[in-house]
Amino acid sequence: MKNERRIIHWICGLVVVLALFFFGFIIGWFSRPTQSSFADGSESSKYLREFIDEMKPEKIREHLRKFTRLPHLAGTEQNRRYAEQIKDEWLEFGLDSVEMVPYDVLLSYPNKSHPNYISIVDGLGNEIFSTSLAEPVPEGYEHVLDDIVPPYSSFSPKGQPEGELVYVNYGRTEDFFQLQREMGINVTGKIVIVRYGKIFRGNKVKNAMLAGAQGIIMFSDPADYCAPGVQPYPDGWNLPGGGAQRGNVLNLNGAGDPLTPGYPAKEYTYRFNLEDGVGLPKIPVHPIGYHDAIHLLKNMGGQIPPNNWKGALNVSYRIGPGFLDDFRSQKVRMNIHTDNQVTRIYNVIGKIRGALEPDRYVILGGHRDAWVFGGIDPMSGAAVVHESVRSAGRLLSKGWRPRRTIIFASWDAEEFGLQGSTEWAEDNSKVLQERAVAYINADSAIEGMYTLRVDCTPSLHTLVYDITKQINSPEEGEEGLSLYESWHKRDNWTSDRDAPRISKLGSGSDFEAYFIRLGIAAGRARYTKNKKTERYSSYPVYHSVYETFEIVEKFYDPSFKRLLAVAQVRGGLVFHLANSQLLPLDANQYADSLRKYANSITQLAQQHPEEMNMYKVSFDALFSAVKNFTVAAWDFHERLQTLNRADPLQVRIMNDQLMYLERAFIDPLGLPGRPFYRHVIFAPSSHNKYAGESFPGIYDALFDIENSADPQMAWSEVKRQISIAAFTVHAAAMTLTPPA
Repeated sequence: MKNERRIIHWICGLVVVLALFFFGFIIGWFSRPTQSSFADGSESSKYLREFIDEMKPEKIREHLRKFTRLPHLAGTEQNRRYAEQIKDEWLEFGLDSVEMVPYDVLLSYPNKSHPNYISIVDGLGNEIFSTSLAEPVPEGYEHVLDDIVPPYSSFSPKGQPEGELVYVNYGRTEDFFQLQREMGINVTGKIVIVRYGKIFRGNKVKNAMLAGAQGIIMFSDPADYCAPGVQPYPDGWNLPGGGAQRGNVLNLNGAGDPLTPGYPAKEYTYRFNLEDGVGLPKIPVHPIGYHDAIHLLKNMGGQIPPNNWKGALNVSYRIGPGFLDDFRSQKVRMNIHTDNQVTRIYNVIGKIRGALEPDRYVILGGHRDAWVFGGIDPMSGAAVVHESVRSAGRLLSKGWRPRRTIIFASWDAEEFGLQGSTEWAEDNSKVLQERAVAYINADSAIEGMYTLRVDCTPSLHTLVYDITKQINSPEEGEEGLSLYESWHKRDNWTSDRDAPRISKLGSGSDFEAYFIRLGIAAGRARYTKNKKTERYSSYPVYHSVYETFEIVEKFYDPSFKRLLAVAQVRGGLVFHLANSQLLPLDANQYADSLRKYANSITQLAQQHPEEMNMYKVSFDALFSAVKNFTVAAWDFHERLQTLNRADPLQVRIMNDQLMYLERAFIDPLGLPGRPFYRHVIFAPSSHNKYAGESFPGIYDALFDIENSADPQMAWSEVKRQISIAAFTVHAAAMTLTPPA
């Protein structure tokens, strides 16, 4: 009996051991790190290499050629056709789904039967000079002449103001201050003329309105739109004298469609009356080329301007008001007949469903609409997106699938105030706030021939550097160099650290709603000029009829290798963000940037030491918050080093903390007077939409504070903004601490 009991006990023990082993095996099997293509490691690296190598310069050339043959202004039939073509080709490339998403937004077009122009009139009202009604069309495009919209300022109100002309340099806030405070010139009731460049054109219009002008003319001066030693197009890439820059002149501050601010412009949406639309200018606006500008400026009277107000035309650049004595009776008349109308636009949205985390989205988006052909803006970027989709489709056909969902977007109506991208962001805001990991912008991919340019949120800095080290330099004579090495050599961040320069995000492109309103990590990359030696604004043919396929092929990128490098950077960012087990976002880089931004804004305030002492202004709370954030970021990344990557729940918790970090900098109340700009750390300058400011609430409160009518109230607002910034940075630090 004893032996039998011993045997039974032995058998039972064996069964228990085997059961425990089997149970442990099952747990281990299902919690093991996955070795599939969406895990970090050799398999993922292999697919990244394949994704990058699949992109071909000849394919980018092919895409750019087919999408720049015809004008495709937002709201036109041709732009809708391009949307349908993109949808069809993305499906052929292998995306899981593609749809066209319509919105009905306010757009603006010239009146074909009543063209816009500027004239000089004599004392009897007779026109003695009139500006050109259109640009000379480049050779080879004569057959689409009727579809080319003439140069105009979209959303300009109708009007025929007549009056004396006053020249106000670039039309910046400081230019109007100098005009009024130092030169003693009042522009109330006058028509002002300003150079394009330095700041967003809508800010120029706002400044003219605030100064009391009854109209504003903008011209492209050769000093700002012609590179020395380069011929005008088609013999070179400079702007011809008859070329002019189209563009919107809104001051939307992130509102999207002017009639439905904050909400998607669907059929059922309530719309404001036109006169109540957000950001619409109140005075007529019109752009001209420098050949026409000579006729308006050559007989100007008044003061000789400062040297830094003089451009490169053979005129005196006198300020005015009005003309010299022999021409004193002459006035300038604006003839503007532009119509605003609600028009249907179409975004194209394509998706690759994520394999493990389909509820986490990485977005690559760029616009499709162009003022004319869009050879640079935007189709150099759209061609790059198209090639990224084709390359991703090839990987899908080989069995790859990203860990997270990738969304590709072809936005409409960007040129009319970022409307397509903003409406989609509004339409999907609740989902995006919960699920969006990052937004990579894909506007123009090239604006110069010198080196890479990257603007992004600080948490992406490390990833940008890592990716550019894996991509070849596109420059001749730099075979064997990485893009990182080429970029570092050409644009070193010498005042900050020994690495390539990365800039802050401003606005003026489709990342705005995602980054500044919703708090989604964002970045953009493009090829650019040498800013140390090439002082002209943007690129010379910007928004003109001369932005053709040929200008890219002949001058900017004959081999299409620069566009390939940009495609690989943008694509590499998307791939890593969608595929890495741990999100490649760096909170330590954010901490480092916050420290620099806090020092910078403090130095700006310290230009007024007496006032800071008088009104007891202190930045101690902000620096304390930055220190808290720095400690929290360092601790967070230390915990990442010991994270059990085999535990999907722990991985998800850490990833969510990284993903939501950018959201933590969003203030739901927005910036003062700009409710749709909600990012406390970054926003466009109130005085230049294109430029990004750090701690924008404090910066705006300090701007021109020495001339404030009520210094006590002004400095109280500075203190309020410091407290908001300090709270926000501290609150963001708390999101990086361990869960309860």
